Amino acid sequence: MNAPASSRAPRWFVNLFAARWLHWVALLAICSAYLQGGLVKLLNFPGAIAEMQHFGLAPATPLAIMTIAVELGAGLMILIGWWRWLGALILAAFTIGATFVANRFWEMQPPEQMMVMNAFFEHLGLVGAFVLIAWHDLRAPAAA
Repeated sequence: MNAPASSRAPRWFVNLFAARWLHWVALLAICSAYLQGGLVKLLNFPGAIAEMQHFGLAPATPLAIMTIAVELGAGLMILIGWWRWLGALILAAFTIGATFVANRFWEMQPPEQMMVMNAFFEHLGLVGAFVLIAWHDLRAPAAA
């Protein structure tokens, strides 16, 4: 059996990657598209409604409101650590749904198909990141 990575890596490297600030910056990076998207939709609500209509989603206004609430609310839950696991699973589910609505590469022809297929699988990667956040949060001992 191999030794844990922490015993193979230089101590300074382990300390860097164990830093709480780096953990928070990584969470911010993972949530950044959702925080940005929610803010843009909030500040341009007619545009948010138009986006729902573009994808054939109805009723557009309530769905735009729900999208803003999910993107901002779940993103903030992750960043502040309040029920982080739940925020992560909400964004995982939201991302799966949005990916199948917005990135239907199987209905497209090249060259658009390749770009949309890449976006589809990039979004699946985000889903994996959110599941790992939830997994990590649920396995962590309760904060004292």
